[in-house]
Amino acid sequence: MDGSSEGLNDSGNNLAVAEEKLDELRRLLGKAEGDQLNIVGIGAGAWGSVFAALLQNAYGQFREKVQIRIWRRPGRSVDRSTAEHLFEVINSREDILRRLIRRCAYLKYVEARLGDRVLHADEILKDGFCLNMIDTPLCPMKVVTNLQEAVWDADIVINGLPSTETREVFEEISRYWKERRMSPIIISLTKGIEAALEPVPHIITPTQMIRRATSDCLSVAAEVPTENILYLGGPNIASEIYNMEYANARICGAEKWRKPLAQFLRQPHFIVWDNSDLVTHEVMGGLKNVYAIGARMVAALTNESATSKSVYFAHCTSEMIFITHLLAEEPEKLSGPLLADTYVTLLKGRNAWYGHMLAKGLISLEMGDSIKGKGMIQGVSAVGAFYELLSQASLSIPHPEENKPVAPAELCPILKTLYKILIKRELPSQAILQTLRDETMNDPRDRIEIAQSHAFYRPSLLRQP
Repeated sequence: MDGSSEGLNDSGNNLAVAEEKLDELRRLLGKAEGDQLNIVGIGAGAWGSVFAALLQNAYGQFREKVQIRIWRRPGRSVDRSTAEHLFEVINSREDILRRLIRRCAYLKYVEARLGDRVLHADEILKDGFCLNMIDTPLCPMKVVTNLQEAVWDADIVINGLPSTETREVFEEISRYWKERRMSPIIISLTKGIEAALEPVPHIITPTQMIRRATSDCLSVAAEVPTENILYLGGPNIASEIYNMEYANARICGAEKWRKPLAQFLRQPHFIVWDNSDLVTHEVMGGLKNVYAIGARMVAALTNESATSKSVYFAHCTSEMIFITHLLAEEPEKLSGPLLADTYVTLLKGRNAWYGHMLAKGLISLEMGDSIKGKGMIQGVSAVGAFYELLSQASLSIPHPEENKPVAPAELCPILKTLYKILIKRELPSQAILQTLRDETMNDPRDRIEIAQSHAFYRPSLLRQP
């Protein structure tokens, strides 16, 4: 058999496997013959768009069985320089160029390049271009700009919103679900947290934001149960995943849905495992963005010194372990996929880019944490949330050397320094190096031993009973 025949057979086998997985999920969701499974992505940042595009590529051809769409707000215009760059990307890729010509969509990009037309983010997303990731063309997608239209009949909702927008948008979504008889499944991709200090200091993760938004706005009969809200994360750079780099992720939550969803989401180049420890994975998702900013500051300030970066890695991972032991009674160890997720985020991504650019003086804090072409820098708000939460005196723990109680943040010098640089703006970026070189810094192992040997798990931090 020649190679082309083998390729056709492989393609046919892949289609058969995909349809079988789709049919199994439809069966579990109680879909009758002729009823579409409706999957909607909420938020069209880089990862949210790529995730929706992955599902479209895998299952979109089964139009009678599934509909995949993505929602983003309307009205965001594409500036002239971005339109010019987009035109260059289109003309550098013959497959993209031919596709746009075939769809009679090429002319509008010519006009935008010349300044004769203004493109909008939702408009280009339909053609497969994410505003935060222009250099990585995606497949064409069904884009909806009306939130009610997007979600009213959704069976599976993918949350790709920044954590700072999750609560507000899901409160609105919940109003459209009041008459539903069946609760949807919600998969959150969001990495970021909020801190609340009343009635007791506690952290609010994106899945908790969703749970509270839906429970506050829905009737008891329509309330989305906890088991239907899951978190997916892993060592993933969105553009690389779409370009078929091998990657893996974990979907975390109750067993009822995480196991079938792991099978449904799994693809040859994107392996999805399932895990019960939602708390650790979601908290780590927020923490890694915090420390990614500092990691690239150190790299930029030391001319990519491998030694300095490794010293930072040792200290930042010990702080992450310390913090997760406050938040979870038996957190998963920072190893395997969790460690890999931290590692890749420290190497690359928007938070790492932000730290690098700040340290080099190429951007300033006055520009805010929503950057053109990058989107929301989640690590900035997470720095503020984690530090403000862990600096509360009511959470004090015994100091390992001094005979006195201290707030947990005092034992996290990198977090404290990042707070003073990014939030208080009291220190320059160079202060991160001084923190690492401080002669009073303890061996990172000491912080890990404190976390693992002292019973200072605080259920109140996650509003647990």
